[in-house]
Order: sequence, then structure tokens, then C-alpha cells
Amino acid sequence: MQPASQSHLLPTFDRADLSFDRGEGVWLIASNGERYLDFGAGVAVNALGHAHPDLVKALTDQAQKLWHTSNLVRIPEGEALADRLCQLTFADRVFFTNSGAEALEGAFKTARKYHYVNGNPERVEIITFEGAFHGRTLATIAAGGQQKYLEGFGPISPGFIQLPFGDHEALKKAVTPHTAAILIEPVQGEGGVRPVPPQCLRGLRELCDQHGILLIFDEVQTGVGRSGKLFAHEGANVTPDIMAIAKGIGGGFPLGAFLTTEEAGKGMTAGTHGSTFGGNPLAMAVGNKVLEIISDEEFLQHVRDVSLLLKQRLAGLKHQYPDIIEDIRGEGLLMGIKMNENFLNTHFVVEARTHKLIVVGAGDNVVRLIPPLIVSKDDVSEAIIRLENTCLNMKRKSHTVGPSLLPQPEFGK
Repeated sequence: MQPASQSHLLPTFDRADLSFDRGEGVWLIASNGERYLDFGAGVAVNALGHAHPDLVKALTDQAQKLWHTSNLVRIPEGEALADRLCQLTFADRVFFTNSGAEALEGAFKTARKYHYVNGNPERVEIITFEGAFHGRTLATIAAGGQQKYLEGFGPISPGFIQLPFGDHEALKKAVTPHTAAILIEPVQGEGGVRPVPPQCLRGLRELCDQHGILLIFDEVQTGVGRSGKLFAHEGANVTPDIMAIAKGIGGGFPLGAFLTTEEAGKGMTAGTHGSTFGGNPLAMAVGNKVLEIISDEEFLQHVRDVSLLLKQRLAGLKHQYPDIIEDIRGEGLLMGIKMNENFLNTHFVVEARTHKLIVVGAGDNVVRLIPPLIVSKDDVSEAIIRLENTCLNMKRKSHTVGPSLLPQPEFGK
């Protein structure tokens, strides 16, 4: 294999010098045959693990029949998946995309078009929150508002008003006659695994209803079983007008969608939006099977049971290494280890790999644990052993050279 330093790939990721030949459930097998416990799941994508037999069959069966037709004709598998999503959620309509960023772009357009057809074309601004991550397109980096993603790409796409996370008074003052929608992740993933309290989500719903604006949930990372509910907002007993999903719904196949009520989506008529590949038969075959498996209540109960054990064991790890771990955060199988300031999450991610454990960095000096939803209690116990060894080595190295002298790799999102 060509060394990373000589690859012709654009170097936008700081890739580890590691590659995998295959996967089995929650395990990844490297090119040299070594086995890694995968608590990253391709950044919350491989919801059913690697090479799940039902997904393999769904994809290969469809691949032998039809790959692509375009959305100029009906795609029955897509209609079936949309029907099922609407049966299980608040939504009346679905548009399929290839990624989370595309799903958010569609959500933005839907919100603005809603107000346009209602005779309020000035209502184009979308309120977002610091620490959010909504994608890498020009509009979604503007929505996220993080300077490190905005720098160097020219004028910031207008129409996004960013507020401090959790500042209720600032939120009330920010709503104006130009406000179209409020956008929020029920749990900030990239932003440091920060859950939004249920009462705050309910407050957002009330505020939107009061001012005639739309509520958009970004459930790209939190959705499709990750929280122990099919969607994370269900725990707050509140529904949005529009929701963006991706990652888990494809189980590793590129698939996203935005869902909307009939009212919120009424402006999205023929010709207002499109996608060449979105909703193609291959993606729909996989998505239907993923949703069939994950929406089962026994499966979701398994996620809740295992996530409770993981949270308890992580609390024990924090008690064991209070000088390294400041806090444990998260919901379901989206958990975060908040590192103390003398230890960097990027170091932890690299050190964990030496113990054959894959974890993922996040903002606010947090390490994410986002395993496949099929993870077992034995897998959790094995992960804790490897996390303990990681902490032990982090502590030993800090005593040897001091945290500030440890290598500081830039972790690619």
C-alpha cells in the first residue's frame, strides 16, 4: 500500500497509518491480521456492525437486480422506506439524500420555502448554537459557526444566527420577524457529546409555536437507535417540524434523509429540490433492512440495557482515574469521556489504538465512544479493560515527559 505521505488523496484528513481488510460485528481486522475492537463505528455509521448478514443479503440481492434508475421514475423501495419512517415518526414526507450534510441543506431550503409560500419571504434566518456541527458544505459550516471550519472559504453563507449553548435569554431575544427556524442537535456529537435537557427541547417547541417558526432537529448522529430510542428527541416527548438523519440509517451505505410534516414541507413541490443518487435502489434496500431491525422494541431495549452498563463502567473508570477523566457524558451508545485539561483527547485516541481499541475524538477535549448498536455486555467489559490500559499508559507517559511534550496529532472529524 502506498504510504499516506505519498498518497494522491487530497490531505484533508490526518489519517492514522492503519487500514482494515474486513470487519466482523464489532471487530475490525487490520491488514496485518490484528483485531481491533471498534467503538467508533465509522463515526456512528455502522449501526449494525460490520458485515451484518442481513445487510449483506439485502445489498447483494438488490445489486443483482437494479442499481440505479434516477428519480424521474418511481422507486418502490424508496416509497416503502418513506412510508415506514412516517409511520414511526412525526413526519408526513421524506426526501432521501446521500449524506447528513445534504439532508441539512434540504432542511434549510424547506424551512425557508415554507415561509416564502406563506407570504413571508423575509423569514430566512435560522438560529443555531455554539458547538454544533452540521456538515461541511458552505451552508452547513455557516450553520455550525466554528471558525476552524469557516476560515479560508470566503464570505460566510448568510442567514444563520449563532447563540451560546444553553443561553435561554439570548434565544428569546434572537427571535425576530426574520427568523425562519431553530436548528439543534438533541445531543451535540462533534461538539463534545453535550445532551440538551428535555425541558429545553420542549421550551424550543413552545417558542417556535409562539412565533410561528419551524423547529429542525439534526439527528444525523443521534438518530436510528443510537440513544436507545429510535430518535433521541422522543425522550423529551417533543416533535420537530423537520428532521435530518443519516449515518445509522444506511448501516454503512451512504444514505441520509430529511423528514417533514405536510405543513412544513408544503413549499417543496415539483422542481424545487432534487438529487441524482438520493434514494437509489441500492440504498433503499439497505435502509429498509436497517430500519426493520433497529425499530424493533427488543433491539432498542438491548441498546438501553448495554448503554446503561457502559455508562456505569465509565463512571467507575472516572473514579479510578480522576486525574485523567473529568466527566462522563452522553445518552445511549453515544458516550463521551471529558478529559482533564492536562490530557488531550487526541493523545487518548492514539493511545487507545495501541491497545487495539478504536474511539473517536470530539470537541471540548472529549473522546467519543459510539460502538455499533449490536455491541454486547462482554464487548463493553473488554472495552473497559482496554480503556483502563489506555489511562494507565497515559498517566505513565505524563509522569515521564509531561503532557505538554506528548505529540499532538490533529484529529480529523
